[in-house]
Amino acid sequence: MVSIKDIAKKAGVSISTVSYALNGSQKVTQETSAKILAIAKELNYIPNAAARTLKKRETKIAGVFLTNYSGAFYGELQQGMLDQLSCHGYELIVCSGKESHRFLPEGMIDGAIILDANFSSEELISYADRGHKLVVLDRELEHDNITQVLLDNKTGAKLAVDYALDLGHKKLIIVTGPKDSFDSNQRLKQAVVTAQKNGLDYTVINGDFNKPSGEKAAREIAESFSGPVAVFCLNDEMAIGMYNYLSKTEYRIGEHIHIIGFDNIEVAHYTHPRLATIDYSKREWGSAAAEQLIKLIRKESAAAKKVGVTLVEGESVGRL
Repeated sequence: MVSIKDIAKKAGVSISTVSYALNGSQKVTQETSAKILAIAKELNYIPNAAARTLKKRETKIAGVFLTNYSGAFYGELQQGMLDQLSCHGYELIVCSGKESHRFLPEGMIDGAIILDANFSSEELISYADRGHKLVVLDRELEHDNITQVLLDNKTGAKLAVDYALDLGHKKLIIVTGPKDSFDSNQRLKQAVVTAQKNGLDYTVINGDFNKPSGEKAAREIAESFSGPVAVFCLNDEMAIGMYNYLSKTEYRIGEHIHIIGFDNIEVAHYTHPRLATIDYSKREWGSAAAEQLIKLIRKESAAAKKVGVTLVEGESVGRL
């Protein structure tokens, strides 16, 4: 492999002069720089990324850590991050699993966006203590090197339960996500508070933010059905699972079982009847996270942000 020593030898200059030229330094004349760059091209010189990183202490790469890649909203979320990062000359790598956590301490990325339940808060704090820049989307942490960009889960849950109340519903079933999910726990807590405040008879079914857990919840509801009931699925994936199961039964959505979701994923637009759900911009969420990460890397002020939500009404919830 060609090194800067080879370029220096052919150009008849010092190694430091070659280094300055390759890095665009004004310490060498334009004529010398042009000569060195031409030789580098002729020799097919490829910069050593690891060495460059050690010298500059930057990689121009950001990471996003995800619990997994399943689900329908990750694409838009990542696109928002990618668009924002590319505006600042950064690239994005997507990581999952505990082995990828070493990218931070090994300096393979300049900072990270975290939406990964496999990271403990203690682990993230330890990285921040060592100077690593982090934006969290799935928890609240206080540290100078960490900021958060969170969904307004509480407002979304209140909108969903209030919608069922406004349509005359007196019974509510809440289908949760994983027990360690920040978003699920926030939505569940607010849904319960709103139900209790308004005298709603509510029960909770444990789900897992995926279609099979939605199908399982639908089966449980159908087997114990005793009259019209509103169901708040804490994400749309589970709501779609309920549609799948109930389509094979005598129970009709919007008449017997009234479903509200959360996320407004693309497939929700094509459900029949149209799924009522909580909407927010996944792309805006990703873009805001990337913007705050760039600010942290540049040692600028990066205050916590909240992504707003709205209710999308749908015929999946009928009036009683």
